[in-house]
Amino acid sequence: MTNSTEQRLAELGIELPKPRPPAANYTPYVITGDLVFISGQVPVGPKGLEWRGKCGAAFDVAGGQQAARLCAINLLAALREACDGDLDRVRRCVRIEGFVNSTPEFGDHPAVMNGASDLIAEVLGPKGVHTRFAVGCNSLPFDVAVEVAGVFEIGPAR
Repeated sequence: MTNSTEQRLAELGIELPKPRPPAANYTPYVITGDLVFISGQVPVGPKGLEWRGKCGAAFDVAGGQQAARLCAINLLAALREACDGDLDRVRRCVRIEGFVNSTPEFGDHPAVMNGASDLIAEVLGPKGVHTRFAVGCNSLPFDVAVEVAGVFEIGPAR
């Protein structure tokens, strides 16, 4: 049976990928109480790593937003795994954390992170309203443009 969050993903034309294994010594997520902490997700698409380079040089704000959106898709894929395949367990998105690989003069980090925030809100509706930070940095793993992590509140399994 398809749940309402899965229906919304289908309406948006989004197919969540199978989460990739961690690239180092960490776990993809941790559940403590009703909270799920999702490790940082990078823009990995069907062809592997995408959106490599710095915002302000290789990418403008719109390109950075696309990278952040892809990170959010991977974030939701990890969340679905944490919820045993049932995204309707999600009560709300608590926090989105974003790191933007950028040139020193680039200052539109919040606009770039809107790519992730907008997707979460589109998929989860009112449950997708969240707190957030968006910071610039001079490098990220694999030279990706953006890395996104998140914290979600979930309910019991049905």
